[in-house]
Amino acid sequence: MSGTRHKRIGILGGMTPESTVTYYQHIVHAWQQRHGDHRYPEIVVFSLSFQEIEDWMEAGRWDEIERTLAEGLRRLGAAGADFAVLATNTMHLLFDRLAAASPVPLLSIVDATADAIRGHGLTTVGLLGTRFTMEQPFYADGLARHGIATIVPDGPAREEVHRVIMRELSMGTLNDASRRRYLEIIDGLADRGAQGIVLGCTEIPLLVRPEHTTVPLFDTATLHAEAALALATG
Repeated sequence: MSGTRHKRIGILGGMTPESTVTYYQHIVHAWQQRHGDHRYPEIVVFSLSFQEIEDWMEAGRWDEIERTLAEGLRRLGAAGADFAVLATNTMHLLFDRLAAASPVPLLSIVDATADAIRGHGLTTVGLLGTRFTMEQPFYADGLARHGIATIVPDGPAREEVHRVIMRELSMGTLNDASRRRYLEIIDGLADRGAQGIVLGCTEIPLLVRPEHTTVPLFDTATLHAEAALALATG
């Protein structure tokens, strides 16, 4: 591989920092484990300040969020990224509009997750994430394009999932009581027909891991980072 130039990966991060670290570490460590050297792809990270993003989400000001993310993508392009990933599930609500205007190609987290689900032969999954991810149609519609049906928790459970993400996981706080509640919600989705669970917020895998449940889990952050590594080196 000496002398080979991989594509340079752009990561639009900070949404939240916890998951941005996951992307970077997975790309680097996966390469090292497979090849035994340090010739992993170059990575450019532009990390946004999350507070404005959170405030705009709560106020429904998605136009402001789109403008800010578009500027971040412009900066990644200016830094030499060959393509980029949005290191977040919720912001994929804006994926099509951002992709149309981005100076570099974007790699979808929904498509990467769908590929993994289909690879397991599953056709129905439960979806956990922020309330925007669970309640807006972009994620379910994206999975449906791959022939995958989606089940979401009921209203009170959705609010609890969202609260834990925004008030605990985004701050790096891991709470055993919250893990137990998440596992109860996962069991409820399985009882309703979910064959697997999409951890549709990139911070959820910090709290819930495969050893905690017999229901297959799809770690979207790792799947997305893996897809970026494959694209960069393929």
